[in-house]
Amino acid sequence: MADDPKNSNEPELPRVEPEIIPPNRRGPYDREERWPPPPYGFTQMRGTHRVFVGRVGPFGFALIMLIAGLLAAVLLLILIGAALIWIPVVAALVIIAAISGLLRRL
Repeated sequence: MADDPKNSNEPELPRVEPEIIPPNRRGPYDREERWPPPPYGFTQMRGTHRVFVGRVGPFGFALIMLIAGLLAAVLLLILIGAALIWIPVVAALVIIAAISGLLRRL
């Protein structure tokens, strides 16, 4: 029982060595070997690409808040406009209902 590898405190070694593909050798998932090509096409870029993400400073944060405030103001104006359009419609319906009620009594 002491020789059982399940009970030992040593970490288990990997069963298979990882395959290291050099940068100049194409792998099994190379885009040029697939046929038919995907419907969205191929990109011409290959290799490693970097994405640079910068911190937002105080000016950038103020600009983002200004744009968010402008969008909120436009949305509020659209909602108020929609409510203002319904005021004459509701008034017309009330007037039509009052006139039809008067005509029924006659």
